[in-house]
Amino acid sequence: MVALVGVLVLAVLVAIGVAMSSGGVEHEPPPVLTVAAESSASAADTSIVVSVVGQVARPGLIALPDGARVADALRETGGVTPGVDLGALNLARRLADGEQIYVGVPAPPGADPVSAATGEPGVADKVDLNAATLAALDTLPGVGPVTAQRIVDWRTSHGRFDSVDQLREIDGIGPSRFAKLRDLVTAR
Repeated sequence: MVALVGVLVLAVLVAIGVAMSSGGVEHEPPPVLTVAAESSASAADTSIVVSVVGQVARPGLIALPDGARVADALRETGGVTPGVDLGALNLARRLADGEQIYVGVPAPPGADPVSAATGEPGVADKVDLNAATLAALDTLPGVGPVTAQRIVDWRTSHGRFDSVDQLREIDGIGPSRFAKLRDLVTAR
């Protein structure tokens, strides 16, 4: 009997010690913080991060593969909220690393404008040699339908332009014509 009482006293003392050491406070796990939302691309393919703000389901940072378009960014953020007008947003524009996309809200004062033609911050009205149509190329000074077709043919046979300087390889674009075009085009 004395042994039984001793065991009971010991059990009570252990229970009191455990209760006092926890202080009766329940600890809450820390919140999970995300740096960039997961995209449908594998981590090996991910090479740019963009910020999407405004009227989308999940605004924030998203990781996308290089060459992704505005439409890809909207899809990764869960799409736009109902009633948002996308008329001013070029869904086909290529994105650049570090870019911010404003959906259904105006860009704040002082924000770098993003060209609808190229996607390069601060570059307005440049024609992308890798994406331009015959009609867009034909608008360039000194480039008519024949030279525009030669540019498209070069792109078809050689692949993407890596540099604007590759325009020099096209028959009909000499030094003076290239000098006029150099600042009006880009190779994204």
